[in-house]
Amino acid sequence: MGIARALRACRKPFRQAGKGQVTVMVIRFLAILALAAFAGSAAAEDDDNYDQISLFGTVLERIRADHVAEPEVEALIEAAINGMLSSLDPHSAYLSPRSFKEMQVQSKGEFGGLGIEVTMENGLVKVVSPIDDTPAFRAGLKPGDLITHIDDEVVLGLTLGQAVDKMRGPVDSPITVTVRRAGEAPFDVTIVRAVIRIQSVRRRAEGDVGYVRITSFNGNTLTGLKNAVSRLKEEIGDGLKGYVVDLRNNPGGLLEQAISVSDAFLEQGEIVSTRGRDEDSAQRFNAKPGDIAGGLPLVVLINEGSASASEIVAGALRDHRRAIVMGTGSFGKGSVQSMIPITGHGALKLTTARYYTPSGASIQGKGIEPDIEVEQAVLSPVEGRRRVREADLRGALDKVETPEAGDEKEPAERSDYQLTRALDLLQALSFYNSAASH
Repeated sequence: MGIARALRACRKPFRQAGKGQVTVMVIRFLAILALAAFAGSAAAEDDDNYDQISLFGTVLERIRADHVAEPEVEALIEAAINGMLSSLDPHSAYLSPRSFKEMQVQSKGEFGGLGIEVTMENGLVKVVSPIDDTPAFRAGLKPGDLITHIDDEVVLGLTLGQAVDKMRGPVDSPITVTVRRAGEAPFDVTIVRAVIRIQSVRRRAEGDVGYVRITSFNGNTLTGLKNAVSRLKEEIGDGLKGYVVDLRNNPGGLLEQAISVSDAFLEQGEIVSTRGRDEDSAQRFNAKPGDIAGGLPLVVLINEGSASASEIVAGALRDHRRAIVMGTGSFGKGSVQSMIPITGHGALKLTTARYYTPSGASIQGKGIEPDIEVEQAVLSPVEGRRRVREADLRGALDKVETPEAGDEKEPAERSDYQLTRALDLLQALSFYNSAASH
C-alpha cells in the first residue's frame, strides 16, 4: 500500500469522525503509514496487514464507545503494545520513559530496588538471580523462585514492567512478596528497599589461588577485574597458581563488558558472534593480544543463575580451552535485546539476534554445560527440585559512594563445595604443569 492510498483510506473517516474519535483516527492513520513503509512487498500481504491494523482500530473504537467505564486511550495503547511484545518472547518489552531512564541508570551500576534480576513465566515473576549483597540476596531469594503476590496483590495479570514498578519504591520502605519455591509451601518474605550499588567485582586470596567474583556486567566490570587481578598478584606474589572466576548467579548485563572480560584472558580468536534474521546483520567480536592472568590456569564457576553475558564469557573461555568450566548448566539466555528509543515515548526492548559461542554453538535455550559438573552440596536433596533454565520460560526462543571498582575483598565462604572443588582442581593443574616442565 502506497502513501497516496493510505491518505485516501483515511480521508473519509477523518471527515466523518466526531471530536471524540480524532485520537483513534490519528492512531489508525499512523498505523497505515507504518504499513506503507513496506512498499515493495506483495500486494496481498499488504492488504492482509491493513486488515489486521483496521481490526485493531475497530476494536479500540468499540472499547471507547461501549465499555462500561470510560477507558484511557494511552493506557489501552500501551497495554496493546506490551501484549504484542510479550507474545514474541520473554525478553521483548516496552519501556515507559521512566522505566527507560531507570534502565540507563542501572547499567551504570547504581539504582533503587530489591536487587533481583527477574523475568516472567506463566504470568508470574520469576527470579533469574539475586544480586550479591542486596536486600533480596540477604532475604534469601533464590534463582527459580516465583513471586505470586506483591504486598498481597496478585501478580497474575500484570506485565513484567508493572510488576517491577510495584517492587520499586522509596528507599527504606518495606515490601512483602509471596514466594513459591519448588518443594516448599508458599511463604512471605518482607524486604526493605535500598539503593542498589553494585560492586560488580570482588576478590580474595584463597591460599595461593586468586578468587575473583563477578556479580554482574556493568560499566565498571572490566576496570574492577583488572584491579582485582593486580591486587591478587601483589598479595599472593610469585607463588600464585591460578584464578577462579566465579560467575554463579550472575544475571548478565552489558555485552561490551562481557566481550572485554573475555578478551582480558584471551590472546586471540573469536569471543562471540551474533546473528539475526538478516544474514547481513551478523557480527563477530574477536580478542586482541594480552592476557592479564599471564597464562596461569583458570577455572570458571557457573550455575543455573548464570545468564546472558556470563554465558558469553564462560563459552568463550571454554571453547578456546583457556579455562575449565565447572559447576552446573547455565540459564540459557542467548538472545540479544536491542534498545530502540522512541522519541517522547520511552523505548522498545526488542530481541533482534542470538548469541553463538566461538565453536558456533547457540546459547539460547541450551546454556553452557560445564566441563566438570559439580552440584552444590546440600544437607539433603529437596524432593522435586528442578533447575530453571531459559528454555523453561513461556514463549522462549528455540525451545530444545562505592569503593573503587575491584577494591573490595570478598568474605570467605566456608561451606562452598563447588569453590572447594575448583581450588582442588587448580592445585592439581599447577602440580601437573610443574611436573611437565621438569
